Amino acid sequence: MSGYVYILECSDGSYYVGSTVDLDRRVNEHNEGKGAAYTSRRRPVRVVFSREFSTVEEAYRLEKRIQGWSRGKRRALIDGDFDLLRDLARRPGARAKDARGAEPAP
Repeated sequence: MSGYVYILECSDGSYYVGSTVDLDRRVNEHNEGKGAAYTSRRRPVRVVFSREFSTVEEAYRLEKRIQGWSRGKRRALIDGDFDLLRDLARRPGARAKDARGAEPAP
């Protein structure tokens, strides 16, 4: 059975990372307050990244990796900026900067 890893952007601008076998159903659950306690207090949420895998176990493994990432690495993944993602992975503790060179707000 296929699975998905996803990143939600919450109403307060924070990110939530999860995995599921049915992405649409799971996002609806989050928005109805039936998802994780974290998202139930930060509704509405919207999907900003998702990727399908051939098994839910593969999706779960990536979910756990992404959960350990900094906000900058998550943002680079969401934006599809794989050069920045690779750079941030090489420099532990490095923070992403916007086009002006300023660090984004937490």
